[in-house]
Amino acid sequence: MATMGRIKSVISLLFLLGVALQGCIVQGGGGLTRGSFPEGFVFGTASSAYQHEGAVKADGRGQTIWDKFAHTFGKIIDFSNADVAVDQYHRYEEDVQLMADMGMDAYRFSIAWSRILPNGTGQVNQAGIDHYNKFIDALLAKGIQPYVTLYHWDLPQALEDSYTGWLNKQIVNDYAVYAEICFKAFGDRVKHWITFNEPHTVAVQGYDSGLQAPGRCSVLLHLYCRSGNSGTEPYIVAHNMILAHATVSDIYRKKYKAAQNGQLGIAFDVMWFEPMTNTTIDIEAAKRAQEFQLGCLQERKTDWRPGKFGTSATLLHYTANSIWLYIVPSGMRSLMNYVKQRYNSPPVYITENGMDDGNSPFTSIKDALKDSKRIQYHNDYLTDLAASIKEDGCDVRGYFAWSLLDNWEWTAGYTSRFGLYFVDYKDNLKRYPKNSVQWFKNLLSSS
Repeated sequence: MATMGRIKSVISLLFLLGVALQGCIVQGGGGLTRGSFPEGFVFGTASSAYQHEGAVKADGRGQTIWDKFAHTFGKIIDFSNADVAVDQYHRYEEDVQLMADMGMDAYRFSIAWSRILPNGTGQVNQAGIDHYNKFIDALLAKGIQPYVTLYHWDLPQALEDSYTGWLNKQIVNDYAVYAEICFKAFGDRVKHWITFNEPHTVAVQGYDSGLQAPGRCSVLLHLYCRSGNSGTEPYIVAHNMILAHATVSDIYRKKYKAAQNGQLGIAFDVMWFEPMTNTTIDIEAAKRAQEFQLGCLQERKTDWRPGKFGTSATLLHYTANSIWLYIVPSGMRSLMNYVKQRYNSPPVYITENGMDDGNSPFTSIKDALKDSKRIQYHNDYLTDLAASIKEDGCDVRGYFAWSLLDNWEWTAGYTSRFGLYFVDYKDNLKRYPKNSVQWFKNLLSSS
């Protein structure tokens, strides 16, 4: 059997930048400045509704598949849930000010479908519309552009109960109705839309391994998952998500794009594969792996291609706290060039990139704020990204750091800290700037 190409970097098009310095004093940008990137290049931070908002029963919000999954015993490593998360639903004005203080251009966040349509379909919840209107207006008042994800994994539970959600083609129509409600309500101010966050992850983790909501699989003869078919369901889900994306893209282009002057794309998580050796059989294996992981979900006519950039490797590189997140900055440049060549140089936004530290009870807040590794991470990835733009001609237009705040990290719960700002879960969720915040300020104010 052919040797599988080893993974060099798990690359979805992701986060921001940083530079590691000795000690805790953060100085310049290590050679990087705003001038290292084209005029108009967008810097931002990123989040998702379920990981940040909390307030799961406020103002008519309906239950989601992640609410149910997180409250199922044994699914979350620290037995936590996101009922409160970091309470951005109530604290958005404070968080918008944090972004403004850093000099960020944009904020990527997701709309919770179940706040707009608590049952997934039917009556619109005006309180949900009102909340996101206020949130969007607060961002714009500080000069921060909203980049809005319509679906970041939090399917209304009512649709899962009614017809098994993404396994049924009815979901395409219901998603389109929801999306159009959002275009009508917010499209006069939102100029950048993302239809889906990481459909590959949803299909594999939710319907193959069963490690994420809705937790379907057929491993171990259903001893782990109560229902599902790992051999077929991931492909059905991926297919329906592609159909939903295409349907909504068509609606936006025909009915809203001209009047609202916006863009619409989809965010992919992407691995970068390299061959184990220089033999033909390994080179071809790596190519097949790349095509299967990214190519099977690509839609060639998308306006722009945002995505998430993380890293994973079997090479000799160091890791973040998460065992899947290897730090291999060169993978950024390799992937940008692959996308340029394979897909005829589409415009790309890195909608997530970042690394996490652990949440140790033995680490003081003072020490947790000294995140030199995160600074080094962002500096190195942005250095390679800048090279891919200036030297290789890749059309990359923005970079969003994951995440603004430490938050509820899905099945890892609160054990993982990705934020530029430290959140004190023991003291009213107070936000404290890590050293990477000052590094960003310096970078974004440079010329």
